[in-house]
Amino acid sequence: MKTSDNNRLYWRKNLQYLGILLGIWFATSFLCSIVFVEQLDKIRFGGFRLGFYFAQQASIWIFVVLIFVYAWLMNRLDKKYRTDQDDVEDSE
Repeated sequence: MKTSDNNRLYWRKNLQYLGILLGIWFATSFLCSIVFVEQLDKIRFGGFRLGFYFAQQASIWIFVVLIFVYAWLMNRLDKKYRTDQDDVEDSE
């Protein structure tokens, strides 16, 4: 496979990962914390209303988890689509 095709596939997959992870982050931080807070407040979680919990804690924790998931996914993607530079460094 050509390097340019390899790079194009790499970036397409990277943008897919970003789109999905940013969608999850948007849903938890904006939708659950602001838009659907009244509906979520009817549910209790650990003694607190769920909407309040999302606004204060859950969206932050989910964001941190998404950072680690993104790093793990990118490490896997880098191994799958090794660049020519990596191959040159390995041979030296």
